[in-house]
Parts: sequence; C-alpha cells; structure tokens
Amino acid sequence: MQPQPHWIDYAIIGVYFGFVLGIGYVLKKYMKTSTDFFLSGRSISAWVSGLAFLSANLGAQEVIGMGASGAKYGIATSHFYWVGAVPAMIFVGIFMMPFYYGSRARSVPEYLSLRFDEKTRGLNAISFAVMTVFSSGVSMYAMGKLLNLLLGWDFNFSIIISALIVLGYTFLGGLTSAIYNEVLQFFLIVIGFIPLVFLGLKDAGGWSGLQGRLSSEMVHSWKYMNSPDANPMGVEWFGMLMGLGFVLSFGYWCTDFLVVQRAMAADSMTSARRTPLIAAFPKMMFPFLVILPGMIAGVVSSTTTANMKAESAVVSQTKGGNVISVEGGKGIIPPKIDEQTGQPKVGKDGKVELDYDMATPMMLVKYFPSGLLGLGLCALLASFMSGMAGNTTAFNTVWTYDIYQSYINKRGSDSHYLWMGRMATIAGLAISIATAYIAKQFNNIMDVLQLVFAFVNAPLFATFMLGMFWKRATANGAFFGLLGGTIAASLHHGLTLPRGSMPGVKGGFLGTVLHSYPSEMAQNFWTAIFAWTTCFLLTIIISMFTKPRAEEELRGLVYSLTPKPVDEGLSWYQKPTVLAIAVIAVLVVLNVIFW
Repeated sequence: MQPQPHWIDYAIIGVYFGFVLGIGYVLKKYMKTSTDFFLSGRSISAWVSGLAFLSANLGAQEVIGMGASGAKYGIATSHFYWVGAVPAMIFVGIFMMPFYYGSRARSVPEYLSLRFDEKTRGLNAISFAVMTVFSSGVSMYAMGKLLNLLLGWDFNFSIIISALIVLGYTFLGGLTSAIYNEVLQFFLIVIGFIPLVFLGLKDAGGWSGLQGRLSSEMVHSWKYMNSPDANPMGVEWFGMLMGLGFVLSFGYWCTDFLVVQRAMAADSMTSARRTPLIAAFPKMMFPFLVILPGMIAGVVSSTTTANMKAESAVVSQTKGGNVISVEGGKGIIPPKIDEQTGQPKVGKDGKVELDYDMATPMMLVKYFPSGLLGLGLCALLASFMSGMAGNTTAFNTVWTYDIYQSYINKRGSDSHYLWMGRMATIAGLAISIATAYIAKQFNNIMDVLQLVFAFVNAPLFATFMLGMFWKRATANGAFFGLLGGTIAASLHHGLTLPRGSMPGVKGGFLGTVLHSYPSEMAQNFWTAIFAWTTCFLLTIIISMFTKPRAEEELRGLVYSLTPKPVDEGLSWYQKPTVLAIAVIAVLVVLNVIFW
C-alpha cells in the first residue's frame, strides 16, 4: 500500500483551510465600496502586489501543469519561464503599466473602451469571461483529481468542496483577500516543494544522475530546437520564439486581466511598474521547483518505502479508493485510465497514454512521510486555490464593470455593483465546476490552458500592441481584427490535429485534417501564431480605410502621446529600469547554462 495521510496531515490541511477563510472574514469589514472589493482600493504595496502578481499565475497550471510538462517535454519546459514569461513581464512593467494605471481604467476591457469603443470592449469582456471560467475549471479538475487519489475523496465532492473554500474568502474579502492569500500561498509552495526537489534529486543521483537517466534532448533547452522532430515538444525555434515567446507570452502577461489586476491594485504608478519586475526574480527560479519533480518522476523507481511492487508498476486510484498496480506507466507516472473499461487508454498511434498530471502528486506520495505530506498537500491545495481565486476575482470584476454595468444596468448604485460582484463570484465558480470536466479530456492541463490562451490572448495582444503604439489604429479595425483572429484560431485548430489523437476537443473537428503536429503544444503555438497574425493584419488593413480618433482624445492611451513616467525620490536599485536590466542579465545567464 502507498503511504496514506495521517491525522497530522489532515490537521495541517484543516488549519490551512481555516486560515484562508479567516483572512476573508477579517477583511470583510473593509469591503465598503466596489473599488475596495474589485481593486483593493489601490492601496497594496509593491512587494505584496509583486508576489500576488506572480502567485495569481501559480495555479494548477504552474505546479501540476509544469510538472506534467517537465515529465513530458523535459527541461524545454523552462521556456515557459525564461522565454514565455519574464521578457513579457519586463515589457508590461516598463511600457504598459503607465497606460493601465494612468488611465484609471478598472479593467483591461475598460481600457479597450477608452482606446477604441464599446463593441471592442464587449467582445473582449465576453471572451475573457469564458477564458477565466475555463482556467478556474482546470484548477478544480486538478484539485479534485488530487484529493481523489491521495485522500480517497469522491472526485465530484472534491471539486465542490474546493469551490466552496475559494467562494468563502473571495466572497467575503474580494481582491484584497485573494491577494493576501496568494502571498501566503507563494511561501507555502516554496516551503513545500524545496524538500521534494531535494529528495527527488538525491534519489536520482543529483543533476548529473538525472541527466544520465534521461535522453539528451530532455536535458537541453535550445540544443535540439533546430527541428520539430528533434525534441519532445515537437517545436522548432521559430515556433518557440514566435508562438510562445512573443504571441502567447506577451498576450498573457500584458493583456490578461487576471495578472494585470494585481498591479492595478498597487498604491502608486511606480509600485505598479515595479510589480511585474519584482515578480520576475522568483519567476525565473520556479523551474527548479516545479519542472524538476516532473522530470524526476519519469525516471525514479516506483518502489516506495512501503515496498509497492516492481519498478515497472505504477499506482492508480480505483473507484473504491484502493491502490492497484497497473502496467504501462513510466517511472512513477501512471497511465491514463479509461473510466468505462478500467484499463489504460491507448492513443490512435497504439501507445499507452500517460497521465502526466499525476507526476507531481506521485512524487509527494513517494517521498513525503506523515506531517511533511500534509505540508506538501497544502502547497498543492494552495496552488489550486490560488488559480481558482485569481480567475474568480478577475471574472467578477469584468462581469460587473464591463458587461453588467456597461450593457445591462448603467445606473446602479455603488452598493448594488458590490452586491453584483459577490453574486458574480458565486456564478463564476458554478460555471467553473462544469468546465472542470472538459479538462479530463487532456493528459496535460498545460496543453488545454495554452489552447485557451491561443484563442483569447493571442489576438488580443495584437489589438493592444497596435492600439498602444500606433495612433492610426481605429475602433472598427480593432473589433474586426480581434474577431477575425479568434475565427482564425478556430479554423486552424479545427483543421489540424496532434499525432496520435482522435478528432474532437484536441482539433480536427471540421472533418478534414490538413496538418498533423508532433504534439498538442506545437499545435497550440501555431494556433496562437495564426490568431495573432490574422488580427494584426486585419486591424492594419481596416484601420487604413476607416477614420481614426483625434489625437487629443488619445492622450494617456497611446505611447507617443503620453508623458513618460518620472521616478523621483527613489534609490537607484528601486527604479524600474534598473530592476529590468538586472532581470535581463540573470535571464541570459540561465539560458546559456541550460542551452
């Protein structure tokens, strides 16, 4: 039998649940206006908003998804940080926060209404609302799966209880409660995963031992990017740099209100600009905490201290909560089980589908004794609830300000909008529960999340880039470009398919498959490229044939017409530009080391 949580593990989890709910209860009395509830009254210091900026992205996609991708793709997963996050975080801090914070917009869609018009705002608000409930649903799915495996709880019950916990503290304390819980969750994740990495590396023989057990393409980030067939991610360097490093990365970090909302809650323009730069330093280090456990899970023996059978066997959870050994896994990563037959799923290519999302949870089971297991579980639960809460607070803000107030009830009182925000919190979590079941169709939650981002964030970034840096961009150009980019993403996804996959949610649903990609991730990157390029070109073409707004109406909204922020009274090391240079230096070193 595998190690089971003891009373001390449950006690640690219980204390954690009580603490996060307590934060919401204490902060409830400060939620007097809608601004307090949705934007924390713009009173958060730079270091708190910086950690919250980072932690809002530390959901299931970070801890479970990156572990899964580490097991599936190797050290190339680090590109999601060193190429697909940090450069964009620098850009948003230096160039884009002055627009968001300076315009006093309450949300990203509201900035679009100020720069373009209401129809562009409405299109983005609706697509963003859909994206947030999908992302929240992914976190719910991962949490339900974890609690089912490790605690034997029913999957459906696990999803509901996790939603109720998040509902409790976001309903009471709004964004402020979410931010302070995200700071707590950041430290829990770091403390919980450091011993996991240490024990796993020790068992694998250190980094050199791990390199010896993995194929060469799994331990180099750039060396095998010359061809899509040369690396497990199935992406060449152009697809990586353009698809992830530019379109998806900048589309997420620069335009996704989930993370931008944290910076907009800062107490000053300088704090808002420093927020993503402060977050960039720990962000660069997170591959060592979340990717390495996945890589280790694929090579270490599945034999635990409780002497679970042979090295080729892995564990899987049956409906009754009993542990059985199943052939066909890899290291301690189990195969994906067909719910109807109870047998490992086999793909179109005849290979057993591995359940990569279980890589990190299985590492916890293997290495953590009672007490430490409770801490590790808290770290995972913190990541799930961080992702759920982040998406929920973004959803309730966009729904209330950009959909309800803009199109349904324009003359409500502030107290009414505060009430509506709380109701939106309930509705958003309810819809997220439904989307959790869609995530079950994928064996890596990062694949489904990047697909959602390709549909929403990729074309949106083209709209923002032209809107902020080209004063000739028009409202009609932005609207039809954004709509065209989303349609292009749908067409590309519907006409392509990852190798070994059946037509359906993974693509090929239009009846004809024009191209097969080596992996789901490669398909996602190119879906994003097609969406961004279509939106970019359409916006330019339509803008050239439509009338732009007068320049005086665009001051504070377009880069060339906006006064540049001046950082006075700050020490040299506190200035955003200096922080950005330091981040770039560390980033270059890391890419060279793991080339």
